[in-house]
Amino acid sequence: MAAPNSKTSSSSSSSSSPSSSKQPEHAVKFARRTSSGRIMSLSREDLDMSGELSGQNDYINYTVLMPPTPDNQPATSAPTESKPTTRFASESQGKEEGGSSGGKGVQRRMSVMKSPNNKSMLLRTQTGDFDHNRWLFETKGTYGIGNAFWQDQDDYNGEGGVSMSDFLDKPWKPLTRKVKVPPGVLSPYRLLILIRLVALFFFLIWRWRNPNPDAIWLWALSIICESWFAFSWLLDILPKLNPINRATDLAALHDKFEQSSPSNPTGRSDLPGVDIFVSTADPEKEPPLVTANTILSILACDYPVEKLSVYISDDGGAILTFEAMAEAVQFAEVWVPFCRKHNIEPRNPDSYFNLKTDPTKNKKLRDFVKDRRWIKREYDEFKVRVNGLPERIRKRSEMHNQKEEMKENKLAQEKDGGSTPQDPINVTKATWMADGTHWPGTWLNSGADHAKGDHAGILQVMTKVPEPDPVMGHPDEKSLDFTGVDIRLPMFAYVSREKRPGYDHNKKAGAMNALVRASAILSNGPFILNLDCDHYIYNSLAIKEGMCFMMDRGGDRICYIQFPQRFEGIDPSDRYANHNTVFFDGSMRALDGLQGPVYVGTGCMFRRYALYGFNPPRANDYLGMFGQVKTQAQEIRPRTSDEEDLETEPLNHPDLNLPQKFGNSTMFNESIAVAEFQGRPLADHMSVKNGRPPGALIMPRQPLDAHTVAEAIAVISCWYEDKTEWGDRIGWIYGSVTEDVVTGYRMHNRGWRSVYCVTKRDAFRGTAPINLTDRLHQVLRWATGSVEIFFSRNNPLLATRRLKFLQRIAYLNVGFYPFTSIFLVVYCFLPALSLFSGQFIVQSLDIEFLFYLLIITLTLTLISLLEVKWSGISLEEFWRNEQFWLIGGSSAHLAAVLQGLLKVTAGIEISFTLTSKSAGEDEDDIYADLYLVKWTSLFLVPLTIMIVNLVAVVIGFSRTVYSVIPQWSKLMGGLFFSFWVLAHMYPFAKGLMGRRGRVPTIVYVWSGLTSIILSLLWISISPPDENNTSGGSVQI
Repeated sequence: MAAPNSKTSSSSSSSSSPSSSKQPEHAVKFARRTSSGRIMSLSREDLDMSGELSGQNDYINYTVLMPPTPDNQPATSAPTESKPTTRFASESQGKEEGGSSGGKGVQRRMSVMKSPNNKSMLLRTQTGDFDHNRWLFETKGTYGIGNAFWQDQDDYNGEGGVSMSDFLDKPWKPLTRKVKVPPGVLSPYRLLILIRLVALFFFLIWRWRNPNPDAIWLWALSIICESWFAFSWLLDILPKLNPINRATDLAALHDKFEQSSPSNPTGRSDLPGVDIFVSTADPEKEPPLVTANTILSILACDYPVEKLSVYISDDGGAILTFEAMAEAVQFAEVWVPFCRKHNIEPRNPDSYFNLKTDPTKNKKLRDFVKDRRWIKREYDEFKVRVNGLPERIRKRSEMHNQKEEMKENKLAQEKDGGSTPQDPINVTKATWMADGTHWPGTWLNSGADHAKGDHAGILQVMTKVPEPDPVMGHPDEKSLDFTGVDIRLPMFAYVSREKRPGYDHNKKAGAMNALVRASAILSNGPFILNLDCDHYIYNSLAIKEGMCFMMDRGGDRICYIQFPQRFEGIDPSDRYANHNTVFFDGSMRALDGLQGPVYVGTGCMFRRYALYGFNPPRANDYLGMFGQVKTQAQEIRPRTSDEEDLETEPLNHPDLNLPQKFGNSTMFNESIAVAEFQGRPLADHMSVKNGRPPGALIMPRQPLDAHTVAEAIAVISCWYEDKTEWGDRIGWIYGSVTEDVVTGYRMHNRGWRSVYCVTKRDAFRGTAPINLTDRLHQVLRWATGSVEIFFSRNNPLLATRRLKFLQRIAYLNVGFYPFTSIFLVVYCFLPALSLFSGQFIVQSLDIEFLFYLLIITLTLTLISLLEVKWSGISLEEFWRNEQFWLIGGSSAHLAAVLQGLLKVTAGIEISFTLTSKSAGEDEDDIYADLYLVKWTSLFLVPLTIMIVNLVAVVIGFSRTVYSVIPQWSKLMGGLFFSFWVLAHMYPFAKGLMGRRGRVPTIVYVWSGLTSIILSLLWISISPPDENNTSGGSVQI
């Protein structure tokens, strides 16, 4: 609260003593609390200058009056006439004035002085430290001189008592804070990185200076691979030097945006609107029931209903998806109020009913069990209806087509005078909607204007714009008692953009841009949340968690909030590293300490204005070789027509130019400025720049009219993007199979920053392919996109000065990592070549080589352990990631490099199949897909590596056994590296064997016989001689 000024807060008591004309005995004393906790006395002259000297949250000024406690009674004997005028006067003081002969009119209170640079004492608790002042107030304690005493209960609750609300009066509070990694973990982590870097440098110098003349080819291959591995490790580890964590304050968000205030007397939410995009393309690979459950979790999320709009992009134009969404909306009318009434988590019905925990835990309402049983029956019926849609649509279409055929035959008979026509009448096999009209999208039997790549645009608003105020339910509302529960649903729209032959529709990126334009016309939420159809909201407060960052001080410079991806349905051992925790909990946290995490395609909340290609406010340039000089970036303004005619000198990078060509929709162009204003943080503090006034977003939304919907349909037409900058500078960027990474990179390149939001309860959960073939194809698509980025103008080597140095290194690693596969494959064959030839990568295993190897290995192990410590991942997850790094690097990454080179050199386009989200056919075993072996050419290289190393181990062992004088120590070098390769290939071998126990015994027999035959054949061709008994020159 704003404290009273010194004149009112310090009421001096009149006294009969001669000293009353001077400074009173109990005058107001001002003190300064330093950051160390020490109290310094201040004079009034010092207080007047405190605004100039004070730092942020440095100290707090108090008005202190000595309390009449037994150990410090004031030395006054005459009663006083005046009563205290401070707002902190209490009834206890009045009693003391009337009856006590010792203390007369002495206040014992504190008040926060007005100072523009001082913040509330509550801010001192943001670090989690113990706040002594707050403890005193909450326990009814009060400061004295060297002590504290507690008021009586009656006195504390009286009219003049001090309360916590009076003392604080809603102080300004930040919505987020950084939680740094403890120095005890981060400092050794950085030191070990430096030690390993120095050790690698000297090790590589030693390796280059000490070749192996007996096997110069083996030495050359190994040193080239090791040099690249060192460079690749450096690119990967440098961006991890500054990992951070973040925390949000949802209570502060609620106080600022969802409570009554002078600027918001109605108490409506002042939060900005959010448009949620869900994308799907093929109902066969992405089952409609999965998509419907995702939509239900979104409709039930905990965010102001009137501020939420949901859009689904059906890029296949399938009637199955359309009718499944209609069924989902019907079920949402009971599911959403049920979730709000009983605070259900998660709000995906399929996940909720499959929970293994006690559903009645923390549920207080008596009718919960009855409501849950009823809603479970409703959901089972809903699933039956959705799963039966394909058959229902087929039968309905056949019935209508038969009627059309009969109608055509009847017309033909009437024309022929009643005779049956000799030629059969062909009637188009159309797909029919439930209302008896043709489906405008893709038909079951594709026809002209009704195929996957050739159909009209479809936009259907399935739930209208909700009322601005809550609409409470009634008893027996849909057989449930929803009394006092808001039964409104957010606006939900089905969108399928127009597709025609001859147009490049740009896959998912084009579908997302169509949704951006359509949503700008219909709802124009300043923030956009992008989800895949199989990623549902697991934490109903996730959107509010992200909004804390966007609405906090400096949030206007954030382009997107990336949430970590969490997956369900993964096998317990996570054989193929599907959880990818090393990336999501390690690398992404580290990038959050730089300019922000990369965009990974789903679970991301965008600022609409940043998606439009504009530059951020207050951008910075990073100059110098390592970007160590930070300067304010030059402000860029739109050019006038006269300046364009003069052909003034352009900026040094095209990304920094302002977007100009949005298309010919006036309604869309007018919505841009509105979205920018509504996305600003609240201007409730003098340190908030580029803010909006409180209460600016409480006006209700206008209902949709026919003209608005017609305009939305126009902007999703296939011709709208002609001669515009969509996909080039505006929206999702075209030209790459990993449009997500490129889109995020272009925003960072303009100077925007992003934030990684890790919530205590997972924000979103989805599915991932657990089959080896599907997993490798997924990795192949990601790696191919990285190769495309490397060979395009999106290469970070060509970035602007607004990209931080370490952020540039991180993006450089994104484009470089697939090329490591070339050196990795060669290095995996080196142990086998060493065992075949009897040579090794070094001439002898001397002490210097072993010392360097020990230092490098130990430092890498310790670095990994510390990374596990600050990231929170487990050692098993770290090892699984290392295993799949070799499996994917020797298969998918290598193929991605070849495909990328073919596209760049020969112009051969790359096409990918959609990753299947459907479950396995075996319903009794949810991990049935794990054991399914689907052959692919990606298996060839890792399978060859595994077989060659196995045969090489047998041959090397046989050479030593059949030597005249066996020397086992000479075999250890090759065997160690061969076992290193085979240990990493173990999950791949299990994937090839399928379900345990189903591999025929003959496979093992033939494998053993083949290895023995090849080893004996090798010994016959190259027998060991007396001078080189084991075929090698390895010496210890």
